[in-house]
Amino acid sequence: MARVTWGLATSHVPSIGAAMDHGKTADPYWKPLFDGYAPAREWMAARRPDVAVIVYNDHANALDLDLVPTFAIGTAQRYEVADEGWGRRPVPPVVGSPELSEHLVRSLVDDSFDIATFHRLDVDHGLTVPLSVYCPDPGDAWPCAVVPVLVNVIQYPQPTAARCYALGQAIGRAIRSFPPDLDVAVFGTGGMSHQLAGARAGLINTPFDRKFLAQIETDPSALAALTREEYIAAAGTEGVELIMWLVMRGALDARITRIHETYHVPASNTAAALALFENGVS
Repeated sequence: MARVTWGLATSHVPSIGAAMDHGKTADPYWKPLFDGYAPAREWMAARRPDVAVIVYNDHANALDLDLVPTFAIGTAQRYEVADEGWGRRPVPPVVGSPELSEHLVRSLVDDSFDIATFHRLDVDHGLTVPLSVYCPDPGDAWPCAVVPVLVNVIQYPQPTAARCYALGQAIGRAIRSFPPDLDVAVFGTGGMSHQLAGARAGLINTPFDRKFLAQIETDPSALAALTREEYIAAAGTEGVELIMWLVMRGALDARITRIHETYHVPASNTAAALALFENGVS
């Protein structure tokens, strides 16, 4: 049977990918962020999963506001890297895991989640930046297959935090019922606090972010109880992306081991963080 081995929560700020692509990670502006990633990267490199289930949101690149599924899963053999207006990132295309994708779709529908499916999907920075955080030097191919899980955090009403946590729990059950012997990592992406427009543009709420980083390990039910309006009030309009971290957390066991975390505010008026968890207790 497949098993969930670890979970990664990470911001997907596009300029993080650009800093890697353009060799700026050692610049004084970026060095604190990438130094913070180093211990997690070393740990993950020694524990490569067969498949990564990556929970992210499209940023109007593969989708537009004419059709916005609340939850969706990619089922393709391969996902091209989206051109977001300044050319495609110089990273490999993403190889899918269609069998696991189709198993997740079927299991989640049977578990009362209405899942849209994408048989063709270009993936943007929401997915490729977390892959680069995990593996900064992929060469010609990423080190694992990927199942993209898309969550609507763009158009109101977004799913509730409670529903996202429940989705993660259902994903965890589905992975554990998949017959092949696979190690699966689950990524929750986006956040932390940020607001890119409006009267509160530039908002960073470090006390809220720090509390969230603690509770995602020890008390995810408290985070799941917050309304979308409470997330937006505390973390900003784009900070509601944190509900995708709860999908990752729901897929893990009740007790987990925190391996590493880092928190920094480097760019885009976004609080960027990473939290890495081993499933179960060492």
